[in-house]
Amino acid sequence: MVVTGRFALLALASAALVMFVLPSLFGVALACVVLAGFALVDIALTPRAGALPLSRTPLTVVRLGNSTDVELTVTNPTSAKIQGRLWDNWSETARAEGVAHDIVLPGNTRTRLSTTLRPAYRGDRVAGPVTLRLTGPMGFAGRQYQYDVPSRIRTLPAFASERLLRSKVKRLHHLDGRNVANTRGQGSEFDSFREYVAGDDVRAIDWRATARANDVLVRTWRPERNRHVLMVLDTSRAAAGRIGDGTRLDCSIEAALLLGGLAAAAGDTVDMLAFDEEVRAEVSGVSGTRLVGKLMHSLAPLVPRLVDSDTNALVRTIISRLRRRALIVWFTSLDPATVNEHLLPALPTLAKRHRVLIVSVADPDIAAAARDRTSADAIYQAAAAESVLSDRAMAAESLRRMGIAVITAAPEHLPEAIADEYLELKSAGSQ
Repeated sequence: MVVTGRFALLALASAALVMFVLPSLFGVALACVVLAGFALVDIALTPRAGALPLSRTPLTVVRLGNSTDVELTVTNPTSAKIQGRLWDNWSETARAEGVAHDIVLPGNTRTRLSTTLRPAYRGDRVAGPVTLRLTGPMGFAGRQYQYDVPSRIRTLPAFASERLLRSKVKRLHHLDGRNVANTRGQGSEFDSFREYVAGDDVRAIDWRATARANDVLVRTWRPERNRHVLMVLDTSRAAAGRIGDGTRLDCSIEAALLLGGLAAAAGDTVDMLAFDEEVRAEVSGVSGTRLVGKLMHSLAPLVPRLVDSDTNALVRTIISRLRRRALIVWFTSLDPATVNEHLLPALPTLAKRHRVLIVSVADPDIAAAARDRTSADAIYQAAAAESVLSDRAMAAESLRRMGIAVITAAPEHLPEAIADEYLELKSAGSQ
């Protein structure tokens, strides 16, 4: 049973009448009986809706920063008219707007109610219960029900750098037509035959072709253009650091989406592995235009875990999945502790078999603090920031001395920086 504001006004009027007209115990009892009578009559005339059919869209997908409408269908299978108010409840982070709806539904009809959601974070959110409050014909009291209507909204990464994808793909197609991409030399894709000259490796001689010709022929090769790219995202505590309005993991996801779309356009095989102590997400066997969508759905629910990364297990996982040489793009932090404890012991094993590229996002707040000299406090902060930047520069240099390429850039520049590095590798045929 529920009462409405109209019932509260009736009770207030009854109290005033008792106070000024009939100020006695009898007057109080009479007013209570009248109020109870109105409420009970209204409740008795309120239709029962315990099994009212309600349904939501099972899954709604939206990109972070955008809004979407979720429809709730309410069906009245009875012949009686129902009226009241309905609340379509969602979690606070879904930022629901217009959750309250007034409904007047004649018998044997249905209606669709729309609620606007503008999620604040990536991931899945489950809808809350639907609350329906029906009132009687006089509007003094009624019945209230709650329904569990399964539904969820999946918030995908914003992928703001998608605007760069078309221009990068055009540049990629331009590179495919350049002679440098077809330079003959060491590689694994057969190009043509030529005559043997002194100094050639005798293992390059093709004896079958030589038997059919008058000269000794050797095979020439060109670098592979369609390679295997594995993107590794660190989801440990190192990825939980705040960078601007998001985390390091959010910045890595943005850059990984652009790289994945570009590599897929190049015809490369692109896989993704998110790892801390175990595999958190994995994408493999998807190519072409479907890759970016699959990456977005797989990466959407990922959040950093406050655990240390098990680098040895990660290396074993990578080796077990890669049977031939690949480009490994490892998104992680360049903090000295992360580099010394996790990267340096693991990278020699991977570098022997694959080409490794370390990608890290730079914190623009630290860079801004290092440039600020406006006050005494700012100078002390600048000294601390310079120390942090120096330590990370030394960590990056230690990786480069091992032959590991390192990319570090601010969040807004990181996707383009890694895309340009990938295009340089494709241009040089050294991927």
